[in-house]
Amino acid sequence: MGLDEMVVPATEAGRDGLRAVLAAPGDAVVALDFDGTLAPIVPDPSRARAHPGVVGALRGLAAVVGAVVVVTGRPAGLAAEYGGFAGVPGLVVLGHYGAERWEAGELSAPEVHPGVAGVRGALPGVLERVGAPEGTWVEDKGRSVAVHTRRTAEPERALESLRGPVGELAAAYGLVVEPGRLVLELRPPGVDKGAALTGFLRERGARAVLYAGDDLGDVAAFRAVEELRGQGLAGLLVCAGAVGDAPVRELADLADVVVDGPEGVVELLGALGEALRGR
Repeated sequence: MGLDEMVVPATEAGRDGLRAVLAAPGDAVVALDFDGTLAPIVPDPSRARAHPGVVGALRGLAAVVGAVVVVTGRPAGLAAEYGGFAGVPGLVVLGHYGAERWEAGELSAPEVHPGVAGVRGALPGVLERVGAPEGTWVEDKGRSVAVHTRRTAEPERALESLRGPVGELAAAYGLVVEPGRLVLELRPPGVDKGAALTGFLRERGARAVLYAGDDLGDVAAFRAVEELRGQGLAGLLVCAGAVGDAPVRELADLADVVVDGPEGVVELLGALGEALRGR
């Protein structure tokens, strides 16, 4: 399937964004979330790996666009490992919502927010005190801590029951809570995908961007692109998930294009790369 058949933006802004990427790929950035966008969602995040077609599609794009960047809540080095991104020349990973940067195999990062250590120590006691259901588990990301309910008998209900106590704990240590697909992540304030993406686009002097994401954490990046559109940047927003999927409904409503998960993203990126190389 060709790019014209696969990508039909629902908005004029999206159509402008696609035209800008095709017209001047050297001035464009392709920016992507990792989990749910490049890698299928799995019950155990440590087992997540990029879709088999990701590295090839990104390698093809990296040769023709200004930059390819992955913006993720994961640690940057871990995302690079799970994605196989060492095989994509020039690719940059902004991890922990931009707090870490992986580039050419090198990792750079500031000091960890002190509140993370406090939350790490207090969270097990809080979960026990409020009677968190069996299957609730904590993921230590180093610069943040996440509470997952995917393995519980009633994941959505468990998530709602924990929002209040987890939010109170985060606030006590100067952190904020970022909700996602059956997860509550406690992390430092002022760090999100929107700020990370905006900073990278300005660093590269980009005139166009394609951003693809699948979860509530990507809303900040979508909003950032919308704001930058008002300043003259062309943007195409891609949601990697079904419109009827409740966790991504808000994202799908903001998107110019909706594709079917990581497989749809790979197909889109491959078709875009072919179109640009054929110019």
